[in-house]
Amino acid sequence: MDFLSLAYILFICLLMLLYYALPRLVKGSENAKWGILLLASILFYLMSGPANLVFLLLTSLSVWYGARRMSSVTAALKETLRQNSPSREEKKALRADAQKKKKRILSAVLILNFGILAWLKYSGSLFPAGTMTFGKLLLPLGISFYTFQACGYLIDIYGAKYEAEASFPRFLLFISWFPQLIQGPINRYDRMKDSLFTPHSFDRERTVRALLLILFGLMKKYAVADMLSGHISAVLDRYVSQVPGCMIITAILMYSIQQYADFSGGIDVVLGVSSLFGVEMMPNFRQPYFAVSLGDFWRRWHISLGAWMRDYVFYPFALTKPMQRFGKWCSKFGKHFGRVMPACIANILVFFIVGIWHGSELHYIVWGLYNGLVIALSDLTAPVWENIGAALKLPAHPKGLHLFRILRTFIIVNIGWYFDRITDTAEAFRCLARSLTAFSADEFGIAFRNCIISEGGGAFTALGSLGTAAAGTVLVFVFSLLKEKGRDPMDLQRKPLFVYAMLMLVLISFVFTTNAGGFLYANF
Repeated sequence: MDFLSLAYILFICLLMLLYYALPRLVKGSENAKWGILLLASILFYLMSGPANLVFLLLTSLSVWYGARRMSSVTAALKETLRQNSPSREEKKALRADAQKKKKRILSAVLILNFGILAWLKYSGSLFPAGTMTFGKLLLPLGISFYTFQACGYLIDIYGAKYEAEASFPRFLLFISWFPQLIQGPINRYDRMKDSLFTPHSFDRERTVRALLLILFGLMKKYAVADMLSGHISAVLDRYVSQVPGCMIITAILMYSIQQYADFSGGIDVVLGVSSLFGVEMMPNFRQPYFAVSLGDFWRRWHISLGAWMRDYVFYPFALTKPMQRFGKWCSKFGKHFGRVMPACIANILVFFIVGIWHGSELHYIVWGLYNGLVIALSDLTAPVWENIGAALKLPAHPKGLHLFRILRTFIIVNIGWYFDRITDTAEAFRCLARSLTAFSADEFGIAFRNCIISEGGGAFTALGSLGTAAAGTVLVFVFSLLKEKGRDPMDLQRKPLFVYAMLMLVLISFVFTTNAGGFLYANF
């Protein structure tokens, strides 16, 4: 169901009417408001394909039951210790036995759910066409997002971070909450449960902010991302020898804007729709193109996935005894080297997994390893750059150096986008090489006419779509700059001039749309 479709708008309007009006009409139903959201979420998922609901329910039920079983093991241990007053050795043995039981439950549920995810996402690329086609025929909506969210909850219960949810319907709502299903974010139960299960009354201020956020997200998607999509394809989906390096770089820069506008725009809509019902979810972006390092960039981009990888992969792996022993061994080459090597290897592992999460194709894996290796190299060489700064007697936070770091990071990120966008890895390397060795600025006009004008529907459509995207990008930049400086861009978005501008850009985009599509991250 498209975010701007009439069906989706009607769905939201009817749900708001039911959520806020029903408790006034039916006495005693105020505390059951979350049940309305659960029914709506199941209905939404059924509309994407009834068979998909089976996998959502399987994940929800297996994780909920596994968490309850682990809680039962913990409760039984506490009761045994309370009643029997065992010796220290007996306590140690009982705790070890309970931990083994919990670990077996955790392993079984994780293997089941990540196995389902791997089968449905990757069996089509692992087996020849015509064999084992079940996995290629069905990819439930948002399976990566709700699987990671559910398994993160299970790991939290294993680590005794909070108590397991006793009610399966309540847990099912946490997993199936419909705004998050299309493209996240990957929420945490302890941070979301209060706003999800608390009955909310209609709040005009909250509703206005939510609608403005939705409008801003739609403007990003339709007036920026969709306006650039066809032009990027016209350049990067042809044989590389036909395109000069200057045009390839232009297309990658457009893809950088498209990727951000598409994903962050979709998240804005998701957060806005959820906020209409008083449900607050994790933020997923924090002005990533103002980052001063690649590590900083990934702490600002897809925040919920990065936090998931940090808490459930990076730290558990980096802090294992083998990795700590490896770090001590590396200390013979220097204290810094020994201290950061476990983190460097953990970062490479994390980005390898992130690459596979995007898809099993080689270009995603190369893209992931590129990011992991660059961050690892940055961590290893940090003292070198600090010594150079000290030798040059540079001030701690000079504005010029800060701007240089932002531009440097932007270039490093865009090099990575070659491998993210160009699906043939060898072609991606050729495009990168051509960008550096065959820039050919004098051929830009001809290439622009051949790639953008001719294949973009003529001068009026091509230039109109680029102009619309440029105007939308300026608005996004202004709002991002305000937020980076600590100001609330919503104050600016409330002004009628900017509201009309965003509305106008969305409407104008429909005139020039030639290749509109779904959200990029909905595929993951």
